[in-house]
Amino acid sequence: MKKYVLILIGIFALSFNTKAQDGFEGYLLADTDDRSKLIEAYVDPAMKGLIFSMNNGWYHTAKVHKPFGFDIAIGLNASLVPEKDEIFSLSGLTSINAGSITAASVAGSENNTPLTTVNFTENNVTYSTTFSAPGGVKESLPLSAVPAPAVQISMGLPSNFEVSLRVVPKIGSEDVKGNLLGVGLKKEITNWFGPVGKTPLHVSLLAAYTTMTVDYNINATGAVDVQDGLAEFKLNAYTVQAIASLNFPIINIYGGIGYGSGNSTLKMTGDYTLNYNALVSRTITDPIDSSFDAGSFRTTAGLRLSLGFFKLYGSYTLQEYNTANLGVAFSFR
Repeated sequence: MKKYVLILIGIFALSFNTKAQDGFEGYLLADTDDRSKLIEAYVDPAMKGLIFSMNNGWYHTAKVHKPFGFDIAIGLNASLVPEKDEIFSLSGLTSINAGSITAASVAGSENNTPLTTVNFTENNVTYSTTFSAPGGVKESLPLSAVPAPAVQISMGLPSNFEVSLRVVPKIGSEDVKGNLLGVGLKKEITNWFGPVGKTPLHVSLLAAYTTMTVDYNINATGAVDVQDGLAEFKLNAYTVQAIASLNFPIINIYGGIGYGSGNSTLKMTGDYTLNYNALVSRTITDPIDSSFDAGSFRTTAGLRLSLGFFKLYGSYTLQEYNTANLGVAFSFR
């Protein structure tokens, strides 16, 4: 399952060819209290990275289109996971005997797979086994960052408004399916500043919302047998920003300040038979229902090259997970 972890929560991201090892289902072997803690700690950086990436790349100029002018933009956002979030501690758990050992989160190294011992008693039955922690997918990520591609259509409206739309219908394979919907609204307020309207400077306000859902059919792996296993991810991202740009004939300098936030959920449904040592097993149903949050103030700086209707742009955003954006646009004003 490991090679699918980020596909689970980012079906529109790149495919990762990583080594086949046990996935995070191994953490289901822990007791009820530890199970959610382990899986949440493992998945959390990918959830945050996707939220920050989904909030990125909504603009490459503060200038709005004339009414019914439009552009089509194709971009890639990539959020850099801080080094401290590439690992998490296995200490302080009741059913894991790991001392001060740390394991990789999904954003960590694929080589960080410590042998983990589970030992606990429940209803007078002792459950004991060992498994290798799943490791991460850092080496398979572009720039070791969490990616979120974006295809976006923007159209000018009367009164200096512009609407942007991101739509991906439910796509995927038999095992993995997902869809995305995003909408942004930009209002140019350059004329609020009098003489500024006669300069290359443009100023706008932007608000945007994106939602993404992904369903993944979970199959049996190692010590875990699965019946009707499904992982359901849902992510929501919101951002509000004040943006400005200096629009020259070929070069456009742009940037913005604002806030981005979001929330996400992970539900694992189905029946999971967990096999321990000494032929001991138990079955759990619908084991995970977790939620995640992310939010940060953000500052963006970018540069755009205009060659007629063809635009090439890139930006960098400082926030909790710094995010790079690169894209092309075809603009018809």
